[in-house]
Amino acid sequence: MSQPAPSPFGTEITPEDIIDTLSFFDGWEERYKYIIDLGKQLPTMDDSLKTDDRLIAGCQSQVWIEPYLIDGKLYFDVASDAFIVSGLLAVVMAAYNGKTPAEVLAFDMDGFFEELELVKHLSPTRGNGLRSMVARIRHVAQNS
Repeated sequence: MSQPAPSPFGTEITPEDIIDTLSFFDGWEERYKYIIDLGKQLPTMDDSLKTDDRLIAGCQSQVWIEPYLIDGKLYFDVASDAFIVSGLLAVVMAAYNGKTPAEVLAFDMDGFFEELELVKHLSPTRGNGLRSMVARIRHVAQNS
């Protein structure tokens, strides 16, 4: 596969959309359901890409990320074996997918997570995994 499957994340679904939608929900149970539903909208990653070299260390669940640089922009095939983690990947993809390496590096992911109040509602291991995903993508951007 030479390019990722088309994804609504980063184009039709933006960080602002996620912030706006989450603000409508009163409790975290509804917010988690929304995040899980976002994960269900991720394009399916081909099983042949689910290899150890694409696996993200530090995640409680299995997470695979395959980057592509197309016309100066980064795109990603991503997958996880856990529903909530797929949703977290979708949140990250809303911020990073289809952006230039410079835009990826300039995006304030910590500020985004803070605005969502996300990390404080995750277990420490899920929070570490989320940071590991972001670190891998930033590493790709720095080296693109």
